[in-house]
Amino acid sequence: MLSATPKSERVALVIQYLGTNYYGWQRQPHHRSIQEEIENAIASVLNHPVTLHGAGRTDTGVHAAAQVAHFDHISPIPADRWADVLNTRLESDDLLIRASAQVPPTWHARFSALWRRYRYTIYTDKRPNLFISPYSWHYYREPLETELIQAALTPLLGKHHLAAFQRAGSRRQHSWVEIQDVECHRNGSLIRLEIQANGFLYGMVRLLVGMLVEVGSGKRSLENFTQIWVKERREEVKYAAPAKGLCLLRVGYPEFPFPKHLWYDAQPLFSLRA
Repeated sequence: MLSATPKSERVALVIQYLGTNYYGWQRQPHHRSIQEEIENAIASVLNHPVTLHGAGRTDTGVHAAAQVAHFDHISPIPADRWADVLNTRLESDDLLIRASAQVPPTWHARFSALWRRYRYTIYTDKRPNLFISPYSWHYYREPLETELIQAALTPLLGKHHLAAFQRAGSRRQHSWVEIQDVECHRNGSLIRLEIQANGFLYGMVRLLVGMLVEVGSGKRSLENFTQIWVKERREEVKYAAPAKGLCLLRVGYPEFPFPKHLWYDAQPLFSLRA
């Protein structure tokens, strides 16, 4: 009697990485990427190439607390064991598979996602701090007013054309973005910006933060900032905030197989005493 043909299974991963030594998420020639590292680890187990699909393509130097990806496989390895299996293959100090689980074959890390949330951290004390330097922008030239930054962010809520905050080289066919939540908080010398949207344009958050710092420092008025993105005046957006302050915080799905503590707020909040 012939045995049944093994069925392909889809496995979702929750992934953490420090982006400092990577040229972003997407596989590319001649440069180290997150996608390639994990695809090579999976291939070393299955003995054939695989494609890993991510929820978002973080840029060079950008971190992730809970990136999400999926791949298909035919093997006896249970879905919840893949995290441990891959971590032994990766043997990396800056890349970790936090959890793995089986998902339906129609579930997709990118297309099933309802939103992505990014956090940007700014350190404003004049004295440098080695322990937060890899994860923050050390900006101390002028005081930053969080109330002004929040006031600039709030009108962005809703669905807008945000071509002013899109880097050149994007393959996206339009610049519509639905921003669902914005926050700006100060804790001593640390400022935390969080932005949640259904998707993000290429380089959007870093360009946006660069402009918001100008607003918070008083160099640019709220009215001018708003007119720039409403009128799509991309030529006036000249500076991007450094990549190291940016972290993909989490991705939201209507159905997600992982418990909240594994993915919801996996980047610790920095706290410095005055």
